[in-house]
Amino acid sequence: MRFLWIQARFTLIVFAAAHIAAAIDGTGVAKPPLHESSPTMQWIRPVRESTQSIGSSHAPCTSHVTRDGYTSIQVNVDAYGCNISGDAANEPSIAIDPTDPKKIVIGWRQFDSVLSDFRQAGWAYSHDAGHTWVFQGSLTPGVFGSDPVLNAGPSGEIFYLSISEEEMRLFRSLDGGMSWLPRTKVADGFWDKPWMAFDRTHGMGRGNIYITVASDLIRSVDDARSFQFTSWPPLLVQTTTHVDHSGVLYSYSPPVAWSVTAQDSSNEAHIDGIGSESTCGATSTVGNPNPGGLNGQCWIDSVQDSGHDGWLFVVCPGCNFGRSRNAGVTFDPSVRVNDDPVGNGAWHWFTMLSVAPNGRIDLAWNDTRNYSDDPDAKLSELYYSYSMNYGDTWSPNAPVSPVFNTYLGWPQQNKIGDYDQMLSDNLGVNVAYAATFNGEQDIYFLRIGPWDCNGNQIDDVQDIASETSLDCNGNGVPDECEYRADFDGDGLTTYNDFATFLYDMRGPDPILPPPTCAKLSDIDHDGDVDLKDFYGLQQVFVTP
Repeated sequence: MRFLWIQARFTLIVFAAAHIAAAIDGTGVAKPPLHESSPTMQWIRPVRESTQSIGSSHAPCTSHVTRDGYTSIQVNVDAYGCNISGDAANEPSIAIDPTDPKKIVIGWRQFDSVLSDFRQAGWAYSHDAGHTWVFQGSLTPGVFGSDPVLNAGPSGEIFYLSISEEEMRLFRSLDGGMSWLPRTKVADGFWDKPWMAFDRTHGMGRGNIYITVASDLIRSVDDARSFQFTSWPPLLVQTTTHVDHSGVLYSYSPPVAWSVTAQDSSNEAHIDGIGSESTCGATSTVGNPNPGGLNGQCWIDSVQDSGHDGWLFVVCPGCNFGRSRNAGVTFDPSVRVNDDPVGNGAWHWFTMLSVAPNGRIDLAWNDTRNYSDDPDAKLSELYYSYSMNYGDTWSPNAPVSPVFNTYLGWPQQNKIGDYDQMLSDNLGVNVAYAATFNGEQDIYFLRIGPWDCNGNQIDDVQDIASETSLDCNGNGVPDECEYRADFDGDGLTTYNDFATFLYDMRGPDPILPPPTCAKLSDIDHDGDVDLKDFYGLQQVFVTP
C-alpha cells in the first residue's frame, strides 16, 4: 500500500497547506447522615495534575484548573487549548462510547456572545478519555438549539437531542463526535426539557430510544427512522429517564413511572405503574445561586446486576438520596448525603447521580457551604461523595473544584443553565459541569478517580508502569488512547508532529528522521496509517 502514499505525496502536502493551516440543604424527613470517617474502600485518589503547553510564539495559557489534586479540563477551547473570550456555555450533557470508552462527547448550550441569549447546539469531543478536547462550534451554526441531551447507542453511536423553537431534533455521530449525520426531526413545535435514554441491554428492546418530555413518551424502535408517541404521566419538566439491566424503562421527577412493555416493539408502549413520592428532594429556602433557572433536576439510576432487581436510586436538588428496593413502588427513608451542618443556609444544587457497573453510587453537586454568609449564594464549589454499599453509608464530602461565581457571564439569562451531568465506570466518574473560572461561563470535564482510557479496569498509570501500555511521548496517556499524533507530548499537533506523521504514512525518507512514536500516527486505531488518519489530523492540527 506504500506506493499509493508516495504517489499521493504532492497532493497530500498541498491539501495540508490549504486546509490544515486553516484549521441545598435538605431538612424534610431525611434521617441523620451516616458518613464513614474512614470509608471501607478508598478507591478514590486525586488524579495527577497535567498541563497543556503551546508553541512559543503564543502567549502561555492553560485550560486546566486544580483543587486538591482534582484537575478540571476546559472543553470549549480553541485549537491551542486556550479559553475563547466573550462567549458562554452551560447545560452540559455527556456521552461515552460503550464500545470504546476513550471516546467522549459533551454537548451544551453555546452562546457565541455573552451579549446575546441566542444559544446553539455546541459540542466537543475527546478521543483520549478526556485529556484533550476538540471544539468545533455548533452542530447547526446560526440555528437556535437548546436543552442538549446526549447518549450512546449500544453499537457506539453518539446521539445528540436538541430543541429549537420549531422542532425537537436528533443528531447522530458514527465517529465519536468528529462529524454528524443530518438531523432527524423527532417532533414539530417547542418541547421544553426532554430527556433521552437508550436500551443497551441484550433483550428484545436493545437499541430502542426513549424520550420523555411533559406528558409524552416518545419511542423509536427502528434506529431513529420513526417515532411513536404515548401518553405519559404529566411529570415536572426536569424529569430524567433510565433503562435498567433488564430493559425496564423508568422516568422520575418525582414520582417514578415505569414501563415493562416499552421494550416490546410489537406493542404500543404504555405505563405499567406509578410509584409513591420519594422524599429525596428537599431544598433550602435561603438565597438563590441560579436565579433565572432551575436548581437542578432529579436523577434516577439502578444497579446493573440481577441480584438487585428493582433497586432504584434517585436524587433531587438538596442531596437527599432516595432508594427503592421494589422498582419505585415505595422508598426507604431518605438519607442526607451532604455532611455540613443542618440549617447553615447553604445551597446544594445541580446535584448529579450516577451508578457504576460494580454498584458504586456517585453523587456530585454545587455547594455554597463555605460561603453561606453571601446573601446571593453566588459562590459555589463542586463537591463529591460516593457509597460502596448501595447508599447505606457515604464517604465524607470532598470539594473537587475551586470556587466559582455563578453570577458571572450571564448570557442575557440570569442563570448558568439548568443542569450538569456525569457518568460512572468501575474506576471513577466522568463529570461535565459549567463553571466561571475564566470570569465567564465555560464547560469543564473532571475525572474523579484513576483514568482508564482503554477500559481494561486497570489504572492507566499501572498499565504504563507494567508496560502493558506504552507511553512513548511521556504524557501519561497510553499510546493506544492517543488521538492527536502528538509525538512531542506537548498536548498539540503542530508542524513539529506533522513531519513525523508524513514519514510514517509515506514510508522511509532519507531526509526525514524516523518516527519516535509510530503508533501515534494511527489516529483511528485501525492498524494502518491512511487517509482516514490524515482526516483526523486535520481536525486537531494547529499552526504554531
